[in-house]
Amino acid sequence: MKQVLILCGLFLMMTGCKNDSKQTETSAPDTSRTTAELIAEAHGINHWNKVSKIEFTFSVDRDTIKGPGRAWTWLPKEDSVILRMPDQTLKYSQKAIDSAYISADRAFINDKFWLLIPFQLIWDKSASISDPVSEAAPISGTLMNKITITYPNEGGGYTPGDAYDIFYKDDYLIREWIFRKGNSPEPTLATTFEDYADYSGLKLALSHKREDPSWNLVFRDVRVTTE
Repeated sequence: MKQVLILCGLFLMMTGCKNDSKQTETSAPDTSRTTAELIAEAHGINHWNKVSKIEFTFSVDRDTIKGPGRAWTWLPKEDSVILRMPDQTLKYSQKAIDSAYISADRAFINDKFWLLIPFQLIWDKSASISDPVSEAAPISGTLMNKITITYPNEGGGYTPGDAYDIFYKDDYLIREWIFRKGNSPEPTLATTFEDYADYSGLKLALSHKREDPSWNLVFRDVRVTTE
């Protein structure tokens, strides 16, 4: 995946009409914030400045196989990352990554991207975001709002040029997405966003399923520490 990303959505227009036709009131769409900001806010980005530490374990369950996954501790205010696996513990600073830590950092950026994609929409300044459209989501087939975030070929993180189609409803919570490697026209991977939970105001999806029911990407042992 990558270090950078940004989501988009439709502005919500509310229209109220009185039955007696004596008065019609229509509220204008909110143009003070971008769709990416509305999506990030729906997932709790306004609480992010209080987060001093976030811990999570990233794993992919296949059939009945459940591995230990990768256990991460991230101290965002310090740019410090700790990786814990059965055979190693590694701590490094994202301010000074050398060849010894690139493999771990690539894994961290990928795993964090899955967990915090709504916030990456705001954080990833180099990515471009399309205008929202209505389209059937890839897993459920439900008509939803869709935006596409595309990363540049140069300066696009560990996997430059990739694109993500983000599907969300009118509450701006992400429900499904499509990953297209290298901005290919055909999907590389499509999953759901399920099992939302609230951690100190952050609304995070803990489960991502494909059409194949034997595959499930999950986050376990999620903990958020705030100041």
